[in-house]
Amino acid sequence: MTQPHSARSRAIEPFHVMALLARANELQAAGHDVIHLEIGEPDFTTAAPIVAAGQAALAAGHTRYTAARGLPQLREAIAGFYGQRYGVDLDPERVLITPGGSGALLLASSLLVDPGKHWLLADPGYPCNRHFLRLVEGGAQLVPVGPDVNYQLTADLVERYWDKDTVGALVASPANPTGTVLDRAELASLSKATRERHGHLVVDEIYHGLTYGMDAPSVLEVDDQAFVLNSFSKYFGMTGWRLGWLVAPPSAIGDLEKLAQNLYISAPSMAQHAALACFQPETLAILEARRAEFAHRRDYLLPALRELGFGIAVEPQGAFYLYADISAFGGDAFAFCRHFLETEHLAFTPGLDFGRHQAGHHVRFAYTQSLPRLEEAVQRIARGLRSWQG
Repeated sequence: MTQPHSARSRAIEPFHVMALLARANELQAAGHDVIHLEIGEPDFTTAAPIVAAGQAALAAGHTRYTAARGLPQLREAIAGFYGQRYGVDLDPERVLITPGGSGALLLASSLLVDPGKHWLLADPGYPCNRHFLRLVEGGAQLVPVGPDVNYQLTADLVERYWDKDTVGALVASPANPTGTVLDRAELASLSKATRERHGHLVVDEIYHGLTYGMDAPSVLEVDDQAFVLNSFSKYFGMTGWRLGWLVAPPSAIGDLEKLAQNLYISAPSMAQHAALACFQPETLAILEARRAEFAHRRDYLLPALRELGFGIAVEPQGAFYLYADISAFGGDAFAFCRHFLETEHLAFTPGLDFGRHQAGHHVRFAYTQSLPRLEEAVQRIARGLRSWQG
C-alpha cells in the first residue's frame, strides 16, 4: 500500500489565487481580455543592460557551478551598493548569493529554527514565510496587525506574543500585501526587543528600491547582527532569473555556507553574471524610471479604489500592492474575486492567501499593469460592483 504524503507537505497550504489564475488563463485562452492584477510580478521585462550581460556570460561559457556563497565580484558589488544607498560598511564576506529570495529564507530558517520553535510574523503577510518555517519543522506565530500599527510588528507586540518557544521575529519592509514600511526608529525598537529576548531579527527587504516619496532604511543601519533577505526580482526586475541574497552576521557564515552547499550547491551562474550589470549607472537609471512609473500607478489606483468604496486605511509607501477592505460590499473575499473574474475578466487576490486576520474581507490589487490598463480595470470594478450580490 502506498504511504500517504508527509504531514509536512499536507500542512503547507496552496495559494488560493492559483485557482483564480488557472481560471483567468482559461478565459484568456478562450479569447477574453483578462486584466491581471493578481500576481506580484512587475510587467517590465528585465532591463536591457542586464540581459546583455547575461547573454555575454552565456557566450563566454559561464555555465558552470560557482562557489556556494556566490561570485565574489557580485558579493562585492552588493556590499558596495549597501555603502552607496544606505551608508552601511558591509563586508562582502557576509553576503551569500541565493536562488531567489526564497533561497535566502530557506537558509535563514534552516539555520535559526529548531523543530518546535517559531518566529513571530505579522498577519497579514507573505504566506511562504510561514510555509518555509513548517518545512524546517518549526512554525509561525501569526500576530494580528491592522492599520493602527501600520500592519507591522512592533516592539510591544513582540513583548506580548513572545513565549518560551519563540526564537525570533520576521518582518518585511516594504511589506507584502500592504506596502507599508518600517522607519529607523521602528527597526531599532524591534531589534532591541528581539535582542533582549536572545532572539534573532530577520528582515525581508525584497521590495527595497520600490518606495515612493521616501527611501526605506535597511535594518543594517541600526542592527549589525540582523539577518537580511533580499532579491533581484522586484526592484531589479529579474523574477525569472531566480536570484537573491542573504546578509548575515560573521558568526553565521560558516554554517550558512555548509547549508547552501547541501541545499542547492550554488545559485544560477548565468544569472549571477547578469546581475553584475544591475549596479551600473545606466541600469539604475532605467530602474529609477520604472520606480517613478509605479508611483504614478499607485497615485492613480489608490484614490480611485477609495472613491469606489474600498477601505484602504494606510497609504502604502512601497512595493506595488493595495490591500483593500471590501466590508462595505459584503460577502467573502474569494467569492468577490471570483465574481469579478467571471463577469468582468479582472483578476485580483483574496486576502485568504495572506493569513487569517480579517482575511475574509480583504483583497489585494497589484498595480503591475500600465496606467491605461489600470484605468480600464477601474471601469470594470465600477461596473462589477453594480452586479455584485454579496
